[in-house]
Amino acid sequence: MTTWNLQETRCHLLICNGDSCKKLGAEEVTTAIREEIAELALDRQMHTTRTRCNGRCKDACVVIAYPEGVWYQNITPEDGKSLVRKHAAGERLEEKVVYSFDGQLTPTGRSVKGIDKK
Repeated sequence: MTTWNLQETRCHLLICNGDSCKKLGAEEVTTAIREEIAELALDRQMHTTRTRCNGRCKDACVVIAYPEGVWYQNITPEDGKSLVRKHAAGERLEEKVVYSFDGQLTPTGRSVKGIDKK
């Protein structure tokens, strides 16, 4: 196992690799994001983590960017590359944002209403 020095990390991308996302290409999205980070020499500034299900299966493939707290939906490998470039420039991939964090997660108009938590 590896323990990375994350002191220079400015962006943490959480890439869903749960069953629904995997069926829609999450492994390819993960590879594309990691390759773009390497290609742009952003390894010290961007960190990725493959997660299990994030509970937004209808938005698959899901990528979450922190510290911004932005949730992205329907990410393809090409979108993943664009997402890396946008976050490196301090921007967002606006057309794919499904939730933004401003003290709480706020859905965009593109958000699929989920089941209320009990």
